[in-house]
Amino acid sequence: MTHDTRSIIVFFQYFKKRRYQKRIAATNDSLGIPENYGPSRNLPLQLEARKLVSIGCDIFQRDQRMSPGAAVAWQAMCESAAKDRIILQAVSAYRSVNYQADLIRNKLDKGQRIEDILEVSAAPGFSEHHSGCAIDITTPDFPVLEEVFEQSEAFAWLTESATGFGFRMSFPRGNPHGVAYEPWHWAWRG
Repeated sequence: MTHDTRSIIVFFQYFKKRRYQKRIAATNDSLGIPENYGPSRNLPLQLEARKLVSIGCDIFQRDQRMSPGAAVAWQAMCESAAKDRIILQAVSAYRSVNYQADLIRNKLDKGQRIEDILEVSAAPGFSEHHSGCAIDITTPDFPVLEEVFEQSEAFAWLTESATGFGFRMSFPRGNPHGVAYEPWHWAWRG
């Protein structure tokens, strides 16, 4: 690859990222999300995954997708957990920016304040779910997306074993992002 070709590729990548940033800014402005949301929460901009593969259905029978590497790691982690008689179930994996914006719009339409929403939902453009590397997890007989998940054998197993598969809990208690504790939300770091 020549120097000129590399320069052109870098220019187009920069242009695409700037266009994405403008799209995120416009979306968040329409939702009443402060312009400095990402930096103030120490949350990086998350680009939408370009390549996704199915990981099967979630507990609601919706097809869920993750980036290829995350999907392989998720399947391996589920198989390993199953050997220890632990069942890991997907609740939500990849989410587009538009899907995330719709989640927030629905909450706003129900009368919730944007400040309260942003304590439990990342603003569009800043959700790890956009990357295709995050997954919300549950296990049988536990309510979905509730703190009580931390009392499950599945959570204990994840706490001990998930890093071996490249996953980590993104929002522990007292996290620096101002996001509520989410023992169910794990992201693959490779």
